[in-house]
Amino acid sequence: MRQSSVRGDRSRRRRQPDPQEPGWDDGPYQDQGLPPDAPGWTPPAGGAVPSGGGDEPAEGGGHRKGGRPRGGKGRKVLRWSALTVAVLIVGGAGAGYWYYEHLNANLRKAPRSLGGGGLKKPDPNAFGQSPLNILLLGSDGRNSKKNIELGGARQDADRKPLADVQMLLHVSADRSNMSVVSIPRDTRVTIPECTDPKTHKIYPQTSAAINESLQHGGPGCTLATWQELTGIYVDHFMMVDFSGVVDMADAIGGVPVCVDKNVYSHDSKGHGSGLRMEKGTHPVKGVQALQWLRTRYGFEDNTDIGRAKAQHMYMNSMVRQLKKGTKLSNPGQLRDLAEAATKALTVDDGLDTVKKLYDLGGDLSRVPTKRITMVTMPWQYSADEAYVMPKPGDAEATFGLLRNDTALDGKDKKKKATPDPEPSTPKGRLKVVVQNGTNSTVNGPVSGRAAVVQQRLSGLGYAAAGTDSALTTQADTTITYRDKGQRGDALALAKALGLPKSAVRESSSATGMRLVVGNDWRNGSAYPKKSGEEKATDKAPDSADALNGEDSKACMKVNPQYTF
Repeated sequence: MRQSSVRGDRSRRRRQPDPQEPGWDDGPYQDQGLPPDAPGWTPPAGGAVPSGGGDEPAEGGGHRKGGRPRGGKGRKVLRWSALTVAVLIVGGAGAGYWYYEHLNANLRKAPRSLGGGGLKKPDPNAFGQSPLNILLLGSDGRNSKKNIELGGARQDADRKPLADVQMLLHVSADRSNMSVVSIPRDTRVTIPECTDPKTHKIYPQTSAAINESLQHGGPGCTLATWQELTGIYVDHFMMVDFSGVVDMADAIGGVPVCVDKNVYSHDSKGHGSGLRMEKGTHPVKGVQALQWLRTRYGFEDNTDIGRAKAQHMYMNSMVRQLKKGTKLSNPGQLRDLAEAATKALTVDDGLDTVKKLYDLGGDLSRVPTKRITMVTMPWQYSADEAYVMPKPGDAEATFGLLRNDTALDGKDKKKKATPDPEPSTPKGRLKVVVQNGTNSTVNGPVSGRAAVVQQRLSGLGYAAAGTDSALTTQADTTITYRDKGQRGDALALAKALGLPKSAVRESSSATGMRLVVGNDWRNGSAYPKKSGEEKATDKAPDSADALNGEDSKACMKVNPQYTF
């Protein structure tokens, strides 16, 4: 099986996408793709650089069934950043109650999860803090005239949208850092059974590209798919479409981006977003921002990975701008931003008011820029190169870091090495509750796991160990305890079973000592040893191609075939 690093493998045969397939791709460029009165429209001048929107893609371009993955992240970028600012603005501007209700009415709502399973929110740590996970989605829907103008493919106006941009934003429990993981839209995954909340249609479990999950009842199915893929509990989702990106970009006032050469995303076959920009750093907004985020033909070797890098740069740049507060001084701009953000968003029912979004914005704003890390899920081709899939070892290591609330930048403060405390309770009297955590909706639960491990504990001398018959869902096997004095007992228990120390966690919500047998231990009485490539790590693997939020010197490399 061929493997690929995130930077791409230039020795591999390149596949060309089908321009007629839908998606968030920079489809065939047409000079007349937008009417003259459309937002950001400028004539396709021979050498001039558009000051606002630039030339805009029209029909076509999109979801391909083979070839390099698409890591469209820009939409998420705009939506998350603009949303955060908008809610902060609304909360701080003293808007009247009527306006508050008006903004609430702008928001579109949908159920958080459409899948089954018992994955629950992680227990809070010893300080009562919990991490926060938000799924950011970009829809390619053509459900309005403006979306058709911006996204093309008029023949797909009635087609269910695809979730072509997907990013999981993880904020640490102590709000000291943030990690963002994007996934190529053609990644083949198991989409669990989902029920459409409007029609009540049941979509059976299937294996397909992850962007198709949105068509199985809405964003709640995409969230359920992410939970099954990663084992991470996702608290919320937010979704935006083409027009929302443009409206919010206009409201924000522009984001600086950089190219190392003149770039014109347009070729003789009509491929390209129409982005035209001179060498250097320039602020982009509106349609031109959309072009930047959609450009694949023009950056590096014309891949989705190059486009993902551009989107990461855009998102980081926007965050830096917003942190400076340079876009927050004009009341009119703030009001426009609040309108644009709330109209553009579809949110889960846990984020159904501006107040809740405001509170969320407060959490996000606490993270320093230098502790923001953006990566692409490590991936590789399938054996026949028809699709991509998570790269064994590296992808799971990335997800595992987030499950354990470990920053992807590797800069978490290292705890001083101290001797492990001695057990305080004879193991024969230590009360431990063992619970089966293998209730996966994709693989199905493994019956009897709690009893098997409880019997193993009895054989090791833990005579007071009992079981909880309730099934739950958890990726990693863990031992939780409440009182600091129990840490020695928990560590001794972990050692007896061959569990790593990282499996032992103090929780303010624990009622006693509990051992949950996770999906990493679905058979046998002995905990399985991890292979070398799956060993625990304290930072994202190199194949995730991490970009730090404070890197203001990042500049996109332009493919020489797309310069002028």
